[in-house]
Amino acid sequence: MPDIGRVITAMVTPFREDGAVDYEGAGQLALQLVGSGTESLVIAGTTGESPTLSHAEKLDLFAAVKDAVGDRAAVVAGTGNYDTRESAELTAAAERSADAFLLTVPYYNKPPQEGLYQHFKAIAAVTVKPCVLYNVPSRTALNMTAETTIRLSDIENIAGVKEASGDLSQVSKVIAGARAGFRVWSGNDEDTFGIVSLGGYGVVGVITHLVANQVGEMIDLLRGGRSEQAAVIHRRLLPLRDAMFSVTSPIPIKWTLRRLGARVGPLRLPLVDLDQAAADRIWAEVEKHALDLQVRRPVKVS
Repeated sequence: MPDIGRVITAMVTPFREDGAVDYEGAGQLALQLVGSGTESLVIAGTTGESPTLSHAEKLDLFAAVKDAVGDRAAVVAGTGNYDTRESAELTAAAERSADAFLLTVPYYNKPPQEGLYQHFKAIAAVTVKPCVLYNVPSRTALNMTAETTIRLSDIENIAGVKEASGDLSQVSKVIAGARAGFRVWSGNDEDTFGIVSLGGYGVVGVITHLVANQVGEMIDLLRGGRSEQAAVIHRRLLPLRDAMFSVTSPIPIKWTLRRLGARVGPLRLPLVDLDQAAADRIWAEVEKHALDLQVRRPVKVS
């Protein structure tokens, strides 16, 4: 299976001012992220406003980003939702453009653990490419247990899990009990230090839009046994992480990227932009950091 990297960015989706997907802008942003330390890109994940994207838009977005980055980065296509059949159909349709797939725990219908197992097993069966599970109870109102994740790890092309439960005890059980080669990525930027310290593989991040090289350096230090030096980076980046999640994500990161001059455009409803007080607080924090992402000089965002 292809290696999809340790530093993965859950990329925002650029829109034009009329609300249409900006496919050229998506390719441009993807190249900027890869040039600043991102190894792979999750496209049409939560940070990419996936609930507001049609299947046709997602497929075109996967293709546009893959055309832009080529072999320089893997495209991890967000194809999972709460409908097993629909998720499998989208996964199969995206096979041509995607290098791997991100499959979220179903939200709203809250299946039992056996339902989760059968859901992911059915989707993984339509592709030979790597599938990454996504456990994010804060958004799905359902936690996939360590036991279910370990059971799913026995399916050959289920390559790992993006763990955003915030429960390091659960993550430890997965790392210890899953089959050899099964990878655990932190799904919360603030948990990357802890999860990698426990033997996790990397991160699927949001702040990696801005500081991917620094996050990668922290991971490399941890893997090399230099936890004290890694902790310095972890502590330095925590306030930036807090700023990016001070309002529902991806609102702050998309505003910040626009402020930096990136071609990302507006949000789609029901998400709305920052009020001025929140914008001022976030920008004050951003200005304290040496960013890896280089776009152009900052612009005024109304």
